[in-house]
Amino acid sequence: MSLREMDDEDPTESRNYVTALARGLEVIRAFNGHHQQMTLADVARVADLPRATVRRCLITLQTSGYVEQQGRFFSLTPQVLTLAQAYLRSSVLPRVAQPFLERVSEATGESCSASILNGAEVIYVARSSRKRIASLHRDVGTHLPAYCTSMGRVLLAALSPTELDAFLRRAVLEAHTPHTITDPMRLRAVLAQVALEGFCVVDQELEIDLRGLAVPLRNGSGRVVAALNISTQAGRTTRDDMLARLLPALRNAAAEMRPLLLG
Repeated sequence: MSLREMDDEDPTESRNYVTALARGLEVIRAFNGHHQQMTLADVARVADLPRATVRRCLITLQTSGYVEQQGRFFSLTPQVLTLAQAYLRSSVLPRVAQPFLERVSEATGESCSASILNGAEVIYVARSSRKRIASLHRDVGTHLPAYCTSMGRVLLAALSPTELDAFLRRAVLEAHTPHTITDPMRLRAVLAQVALEGFCVVDQELEIDLRGLAVPLRNGSGRVVAALNISTQAGRTTRDDMLARLLPALRNAAAEMRPLLLG
């Protein structure tokens, strides 16, 4: 759902909206790192759906091969990965980004990622496989809040004024650490600065000792389609070091990718 759709109308009221499909997707999303095996009642609670609805969804997903059952417990099958593969294979962005991310990681010794904006979150669509911070387990498909991450702020800064207004009206700005910006007006000012400077540093707002740097990734027509990021430990990498050593590497990668992203 785009921000414009959320702002102009409720898509669930449209006659083209398929409620059963939406609920089936909610059931799939209920399974995560905290809920890998669940009973029907567990799924209903996590997905916030009626038990009868969840039962029909689970039966359908089980018949289609996306869910398996052992006794009272349900879990996803590897076939769910084909849904992610459909995006990865049909979208040019992950294929173009991956070799550049690996190159940046090789040059800097840091983990590097690419993400897109989805509602109030960023979703990782590509990630280097070289080096990762021990506390992070951020694979492709991981989603994080946009308002307190460097990639999220880069993408939010690229929104139109109307879209940004819609985001800020609906955003729940929770404090993940003592450093997290939770005031909408202050966040708006930060986003304006990000748009002006063309990069964003987020210092321990999502997680203590985690510092992130991101730049926008534009396509051939100049539209921001993603963000590139390097994450590092605040205890060993200063902000000045990030700007002097890591920012040029990200900007060069974004510039080299741009002509490869038509649109």
